[in-house]
Amino acid sequence: MNQGRRTVLGLALLGAAQPLWAMAPAGGSAARKQLERELAAIAQDPACELASVSVLAIRGGKLAFEGAVGRRRIGASPAQDLPATPDTLYRIASISKMMTTLGLMRLVEDGKAELDADVSAYLGFTLRNPHFPDRAITLRQLLTHRSSLRDEAGYSFPAGTALRDFLLPSGPLHGAGAMWSSTAGPGDYFTYCNLGWGLIGTLMERLTGERFDRLMTRLLLQPLGIEGGYNPSELPPRALANLATLYRKRTVDTEVWDAAGPWIAQVDDYGARAPAAPPGLDKYVIGENATPFSPTGGLRISARGLGTIMLMLMNDGVHEHRRILQAETLARMFARQWTADGQGGNGDTLNGFFNAWGLGNAQFPDQPGMRLVEGGFDAVGHLGDAYGLRSVFAFDPKRRNGMIVLVGGSARDPGSQKGRYSALAGFEEKLLTNIFNHAIVG
Repeated sequence: MNQGRRTVLGLALLGAAQPLWAMAPAGGSAARKQLERELAAIAQDPACELASVSVLAIRGGKLAFEGAVGRRRIGASPAQDLPATPDTLYRIASISKMMTTLGLMRLVEDGKAELDADVSAYLGFTLRNPHFPDRAITLRQLLTHRSSLRDEAGYSFPAGTALRDFLLPSGPLHGAGAMWSSTAGPGDYFTYCNLGWGLIGTLMERLTGERFDRLMTRLLLQPLGIEGGYNPSELPPRALANLATLYRKRTVDTEVWDAAGPWIAQVDDYGARAPAAPPGLDKYVIGENATPFSPTGGLRISARGLGTIMLMLMNDGVHEHRRILQAETLARMFARQWTADGQGGNGDTLNGFFNAWGLGNAQFPDQPGMRLVEGGFDAVGHLGDAYGLRSVFAFDPKRRNGMIVLVGGSARDPGSQKGRYSALAGFEEKLLTNIFNHAIVG
């Protein structure tokens, strides 16, 4: 993975920023204080320090808790540190896929696209896996990672590059064709694929004639009154000032994790300069390649903003008496589309991360090996992992309980910090369990 520009920062700044917490009055001061202590302890655990943590919990359709600990920007001295707050924006990684899906479903509602139609008509060229040339590829297959596309040849391309030149066997960028499965055709097999969302974003541009980042602002963020976006260079000043830099602790000259090393900025390091527009934007052609705005992982948004979206979903698509999505649309989106057979015969679970799927959303049934917390949380949503960030957006639509966790970087490789009952890292399990026990159950 491209780690972006790296900045080396000093050590021994742990705890320089004080936690900021807020809780709905119904939560109770004892539960609030206990949760504050638990989350701060997890973030400062010497076994795996966390650069910053921003969380939000919803119980019964109402805000139960929100808070933040750590630093959204780590300076060379304590005076240059900036604390994380509930309004801190993060590049939320693959939760962006679910947000992109919400925008797409508004277009489906408007009759601009159909889930089971051949996407070729929307893209302006015939999209086929060359190993299965007689089988169409649909939006449903793209949204459920069963399109037969693969990430091995890449999934992000500079402005001015046409995806058709990459995807078509006759295209100059097709190469050996590693973007296509040679063994599983469209609809046959689940393999998590970032490339599919670059294609979805490009398709959305073709349907509307709007650039993807601005389209998503119109379809999702503006109607909900949320500051954020897929293009940091167009964030308003207040949002940009609240944007978290994402970090890892690594050796200075290599990409090796090192818990004793400095925090190294991985992405969104804008303390000294404002973000530039994506390279080559002067060559950008709407509907040709939306990947410079990363429909797959590039949304910057706060836990509070994600909480607004979660509440809209819990309220069957309504926000402040205004309908954003039809209830029937959300029912289609969150209906189960795929479940792992437990034998690897119908999909790759990526070591247990992906066990069930809807349209653009992961599903976490309250079953051994699939759950996010132990007991009573049958959830849908999405996970994220990129540039040091780990993120969780998960809610129980029936009980209207939900949790959002955004971690701005860890001192150790999360893959080496295995959880006890899930594929998540141990610190993620601890964060979710404490939030669930104190803010939702308690």
